[in-house]
Amino acid sequence: MPLSRRTFIKTSAIGLSAIPFAGSLAFDLADDQDDLYSLSEQLTRQWAKALIALQVTDKADVNNYGGIFCPADKIVHGRCADAIYPFFRLAEQTKDSRYIDSAMLLYHWMENRVSQPDGSWLNEPVKGAWKGITVFTTIGLAEMLKNHGELAGTKFKNEVIERLRKAGDFIYNNFSINYGNINYPISGSYALSLLGTLLDIPKFKTKGRELAHNALPFITPKDGFISGEGGPYDKPSPKGCFSVDLGYNVEESLPSLVLYSKLTNDDEVLTAVIRSLKTHLEFMLPDGGWDNSWGTRNFKWTYWGSRTSDGCQAAYTLLADHDPRFYKAALKNTQLLQQCTKDGLLYGGPHYVSHQVPACVHHTFCHIKALTTILDHQHIKPKTPVRTITLPREAAYGARFFNDIQTWLIAKGKYRATITGYDREYKDKNGHATGGAITMLWHEKTGPILAASMNEYQLIEVNNMQPDTDLLSMPLTPRIELKTDNSLYMNISDLAAKIEVENTSDTIRVKTWSKLVNRDQQSPSSGEIKCRVDYIFSDKKVTIQFQYDKTVHSDVKIILPIISKSTEEVKLNGNSAEIDKGSAMLKINANCKLELLPTTKKRAFNFVPGLEAIPFGIKQNDAIITIEVV
Repeated sequence: MPLSRRTFIKTSAIGLSAIPFAGSLAFDLADDQDDLYSLSEQLTRQWAKALIALQVTDKADVNNYGGIFCPADKIVHGRCADAIYPFFRLAEQTKDSRYIDSAMLLYHWMENRVSQPDGSWLNEPVKGAWKGITVFTTIGLAEMLKNHGELAGTKFKNEVIERLRKAGDFIYNNFSINYGNINYPISGSYALSLLGTLLDIPKFKTKGRELAHNALPFITPKDGFISGEGGPYDKPSPKGCFSVDLGYNVEESLPSLVLYSKLTNDDEVLTAVIRSLKTHLEFMLPDGGWDNSWGTRNFKWTYWGSRTSDGCQAAYTLLADHDPRFYKAALKNTQLLQQCTKDGLLYGGPHYVSHQVPACVHHTFCHIKALTTILDHQHIKPKTPVRTITLPREAAYGARFFNDIQTWLIAKGKYRATITGYDREYKDKNGHATGGAITMLWHEKTGPILAASMNEYQLIEVNNMQPDTDLLSMPLTPRIELKTDNSLYMNISDLAAKIEVENTSDTIRVKTWSKLVNRDQQSPSSGEIKCRVDYIFSDKKVTIQFQYDKTVHSDVKIILPIISKSTEEVKLNGNSAEIDKGSAMLKINANCKLELLPTTKKRAFNFVPGLEAIPFGIKQNDAIITIEVV
């Protein structure tokens, strides 16, 4: 039976008077472009309209009735009921009961398809699916009752309360600090504390506090990251690194700790989390993008965040009175979400639309919940204009090193860059780039020029990632590579690479030493091939020098994918190329011929982080490439 879209139904009997649907007030709210709350109000209404249009209302479609159909994956995702809480808030704001109707349909779909006898909910309506997401469903339903429960009606409200008791028991009985990746026990701390407060269950509040304080040692002592996104928790890598993922930290763990600390007035946790928020803020690009080019779980990295987490807004907005940069960070990221929204859905990166890739609905129903959260809390605005607030990467500070992830950030002139030797992998090998790779090059006039992807695109979470069916797909990270022995050897796979930085008044030179290795850290059977890649930053340009050991292999290549939307005009002339970015011209010059590598469409595309690129290939050793924005 095919899935059917929702037909809007009459006003329900809970006493609300209907007004014209689709949030006609939304576009009147954003007169002030620096008003995070007006923009959030606008986006929640746009997103909600699209989600409800995708709700399945054909009762004959028993398995999907009430769920929200995903146009990308052609399924109903198990966590789509995250939209219940935003729908209730919008019902109160708009006095339109159709939001209540949709929320109740969603709830009953969830109870029919993913609810379990032990009190948990499944990530997908599949036997044996992950149950840890129970914390997120619990938080959403509890926030709905706390803030908008009077709209639910006595019968439905009591039903949700009893269901939440069971969910709370599941979290209480099963969660410890070692339950899954660190984002789960941290989120569990807020879920239990919120439930304990809402339902007056002291043991939940006690366990919530225990989880929050057990998480504090996971904040790294040197830099202040949250570690634990992958194991083992207690054993460092050869370079002394633990598992850190920016996306999950800023969009799930840090928001949960902020919400926990504000709910419980826990100053010890609050102090620790403010420090960690400042560390993570170092990786926000000036346009609001999150630079998770190096994270352990960057297989779910989108340019604006992470594929299936809620968003950074609660983490930064709710503590904006402690640091005005927090407000600006939340605003810039929300503006980026708006730029990546089309037809009411949030797309998984800036170039999804230009590459004609459908949007997974997961992004929308998660992030609408994050914006709803800040709208339901006290609105905190900076005392000075946003334009006078400087985010860390807006300043040309030179070079900064983050020991805990063996990563350098460069800020020279209008260029921003990231170079990493991070050697902590997730469950699967050849995930995030390492080896001294330049995983981000960004310019004020063009946005990203270079951006890493996974070294090898793998569906590590099959139900939470979109499959790549492009036979000519490739990594987006600049690299030296060799295909031989039925294997791919790349310098950006070398976990043992070394990095040095020389900083003078005029230039910053980053020197890297690595080897061509495969996913198992092995050299080709013909012998070790050493590589040297240097990056030289000045105010006006960036130069990259590639070198590798002389080798009998004639197939060693230098691959340079330049981030470029397929609508941008490109001129290639031997050793040089020009790309018209509209606001600026991007010039690429080399001391050798630039070869265009084949692509299925006009551009290569990678879901991590949702960008298109022009892949240039170079077959000459000692290649020197200059990148300049004019």
